[in-house]
Amino acid sequence: MLKPFKEFISLHNLVDTGDRILLAVSGGLDSMVMLDLFRKAGFKIAVAHCNFGLRGKASDEDQTFVSHFCSSSGISFFTQRFETKNYAEEKGLSIQMAARDLRYQWFDNVMDQEKFHWLATAHHLNDNIETVLMRWVKGSNLDQLTGIPVKNEKVIRPLLFAKREDILAYAKKEKIQWREDISNESDDYQRNFIRHQVIDKLKEINPSLEETFSSSLDKIKGAHEIMQRGLGQLKDSMTRMEGDKLYIDKNLLMLLQHPAFVIYEWLRPYGFEWDRCVQLVEATQSGKQFFSSTHQAVVDREFIIVSPQKERLTEILIEEGQDKAALGPWMLAIKAHKGSKIETKKTHGTFDLGSIKFPVVWRKWRTGDSFFPLGLGHKKKVSDFLIDEKISMLEKNDATVIESGGEIVWVVGLRVDDRFKVTAQTKSILEIKLTQI
Repeated sequence: MLKPFKEFISLHNLVDTGDRILLAVSGGLDSMVMLDLFRKAGFKIAVAHCNFGLRGKASDEDQTFVSHFCSSSGISFFTQRFETKNYAEEKGLSIQMAARDLRYQWFDNVMDQEKFHWLATAHHLNDNIETVLMRWVKGSNLDQLTGIPVKNEKVIRPLLFAKREDILAYAKKEKIQWREDISNESDDYQRNFIRHQVIDKLKEINPSLEETFSSSLDKIKGAHEIMQRGLGQLKDSMTRMEGDKLYIDKNLLMLLQHPAFVIYEWLRPYGFEWDRCVQLVEATQSGKQFFSSTHQAVVDREFIIVSPQKERLTEILIEEGQDKAALGPWMLAIKAHKGSKIETKKTHGTFDLGSIKFPVVWRKWRTGDSFFPLGLGHKKKVSDFLIDEKISMLEKNDATVIESGGEIVWVVGLRVDDRFKVTAQTKSILEIKLTQI
């Protein structure tokens, strides 16, 4: 395995002679094999180990194992313990994403301080297959389906050529010791479900899955590179920049067979999601506006004009007696009356006026927001409510609430709060209608 390891590094020009390489070593099979190969290949290396504190005593034993190995082998060793669960809660992240953030932030710091040229991780071919399958299942951009890059920025992945079974065979042959992570043996994590349930079934159909998958990834990478060149040529002929504004020729765009895909590839750097680009291409009304988190796209007669947002408001105050309000692409029509007729559309909110304290705040929803959804009977986080309502990520990012006296009155366009509903005792009704500008 040492020979193909060296050949892979040379083929992809991963390191130059004299480069200093920091190895990310957990103590598991893959990273310990990578460490062994780098040592035998004669590179200038050091080891970095993250203790995420997620497996109690086992996490500390992993750290001790790697530390002792490096000490006995004369290898420089860096380690850091993280409060991963606390970080995940503070940032609203999954444990896996929190660990990833912490890991790479710390790696960057060590590399800067100690003047390393590269960070090497032990991702292998099976990791690549699992990653691509996960992205297929969850929905991804085409560039993400090309797999894990062999080299990007300061990170290299010199084991991407190797199958898991070959790594295991090499470890046994060379009598390499490693630590087992029991979480890899369970199906609790999505990746492990793909690994243990899906890939094993696929290998029953195709025992050479790794080889054929690797070949397919090479073809996808090639197709993606050619596509990017073509998209660049199209963009040169169909768009122009004026200051910070991008003008896209609408008529030329609509002559293409897949205009939504083309404009999506152009506007992804501006934060526009796929669904928004489909809506943009289908829009026929001149003056229609679409927003990402940083930019706006306006459909004009001849052009789609994309420009940075100018301090887009994220919240406004609505005073008593005010009859309309605008926030981003949305408009509220507001009316108080004593009638008993109530609209039941989601876009129409009706409230007991006597329960409302003015001014009310119309704003983007925030992590931690909660309310009492009408008809549910108990309190619920807005984030969980949006998930239960199967709101898309695009719509979730745009969701707003109306707040009165620190309490949420309405998740706008979706559900009224039970505490502010119209009842038999209601004397006056506040009616709010949502429309798109």
